[in-house]
Amino acid sequence: MEKITGAAMLLKSLLCQKTELIFGYPGGAIMPIYDALYDFDKKLRHVLTRHEQGAIHAAQGYSRISGKTGVCFATSGPGATNLLTGICDAMLDSTPVVCITGQVPSSLLGTDAFQEANIISMTTSITKWNYQITSAKEIPYVIAKAFYIAQLGRPGPVLIDITKDAQIEMFEYKDESFNFTALNKKFESHFIDNISLAITLINNAKKPYILAGHGVTLAKAENELLAFANKVKIPVACTLLGLSAFPCDHPLYVGMLGMHGNYAANFLTNDADVIIAIGMRFDDRVTGNLNSFAKQAKIIHIDIDPSEINKNVKCTVALIGDAKEIVEILQEGVHENNHDNWIDKFKKYYEREYNEVIHKELNHKNEKEIKMAEVVHLLSQKTNGNAVIVTDVGQHQMVAARYYNFKCNNSHISSGGLGTMGFALPAAIGAKLGAGEREVIAIIGDGGFQMNIQELGVIMQEKIPLKIIVLNNSFLGMVRQWQELFFENRISSTEMHNPNFIKIMEGYGIRANKAENHTELNDYLDELVSAKESYFLEVKVLKSENVFPMIPSGAGVSEVRFS
Repeated sequence: MEKITGAAMLLKSLLCQKTELIFGYPGGAIMPIYDALYDFDKKLRHVLTRHEQGAIHAAQGYSRISGKTGVCFATSGPGATNLLTGICDAMLDSTPVVCITGQVPSSLLGTDAFQEANIISMTTSITKWNYQITSAKEIPYVIAKAFYIAQLGRPGPVLIDITKDAQIEMFEYKDESFNFTALNKKFESHFIDNISLAITLINNAKKPYILAGHGVTLAKAENELLAFANKVKIPVACTLLGLSAFPCDHPLYVGMLGMHGNYAANFLTNDADVIIAIGMRFDDRVTGNLNSFAKQAKIIHIDIDPSEINKNVKCTVALIGDAKEIVEILQEGVHENNHDNWIDKFKKYYEREYNEVIHKELNHKNEKEIKMAEVVHLLSQKTNGNAVIVTDVGQHQMVAARYYNFKCNNSHISSGGLGTMGFALPAAIGAKLGAGEREVIAIIGDGGFQMNIQELGVIMQEKIPLKIIVLNNSFLGMVRQWQELFFENRISSTEMHNPNFIKIMEGYGIRANKAENHTELNDYLDELVSAKESYFLEVKVLKSENVFPMIPSGAGVSEVRFS
């Protein structure tokens, strides 16, 4: 048998998992792996990011759009610790990534050696599994297990730390496969009873309501959800990460849930008699004050993760398992129905939101001032709602979620649970590399954009045809909005003096323009959409606009503010 290094075995193991793309940044403790990568350059594509946080966010974006497990490399010490934010983000948003970090030689573990950090202890609470390899012979099994766990059940991140001596150790290579105990596909005995109860509740409901979360997309259950909603004529609302799981132009779609979601979608949660929650975890941004959330409703909670059942909201029926399978069973069992009066109520509430907010946002009269909603709405029209939209965190994120008319499945990528500023640019790079011919457009605020602006170097080096729109209001807009509304307008440390973004793009060889009025906005968006190469558009938007409606933190979903 052939003798190879642990580093070469690692790369062979990645190929066994059908890995095609790796994002990473080299350093001393992982250098043997990068040396071995030299001989794998035609089989494994490595993308050199400009920061390790960029590497894991890119791996997340790649995973979110492709459905595959993202992979990133980092060295020990600061390289590994720079992954922490992205690992936590992936954990909260159920994104399967395998992070591989180099580590000091095993003989130096615990000695505070140069660039040693106990990354295993640091990541125990924010990974599905982590493991430190100290012997080359462990590599094939551990890597296979890492990929299995990352995709098992509710997906998430795994970290594998490999000491330097394990990377250079020689051992005999042999082809072998590993079988892990598969998820038990047999439903528990009470599952059939719960299905029957859920079907009865749905058939008898006068005001049924579907809340669709990210789990619908993860389970690839969009078609099943559509068939189910159509059969019973149930209104559907989406969480932030659930956006694009149900087409926004469908007559049963009633909007987005959450703090800056649509008025009807939020308010009428407290009017429904049966709520079918699919692949969502009743996050506090959706429920508001739990003491007043949907107390009148019988709740059917569908989720693959048993720990989410009754964690925040007590349910009447728990259906634990794969959303695609469960929704299909429900769809086959329920009766055809219609709930026209109930759906009309959503339309009535939407009219108030349209008159008090949406119309004013989209029909801004001052030619010299641009509102964020106008940008997103116009972009949606010019792309026919078919682009993949990647957003950062802040006001622009909420505006993009509210005003982009998503028509295609799996078209919205954002940082939800952790709310990570700096996410969008590297995540959009990863998404574009995993999206094939699909158009990927990053919408970013001026604050978040500068958190990982160095990743523009990846676009330049890899010649990635990514489109970027920065909505520049010279503020940390969401924080400023809270300061205005809840801190007596004491504007503290949120105004930003920004650099010349167009000059920066020139340095990176990226085509760029700046829109300061509606005519320029229209023309430059046309250029952006038609461009075959990377394109950057800065849009100067109103400095002090706020995003409404808004449910204040700690308030109930019915306590909506319009101003």
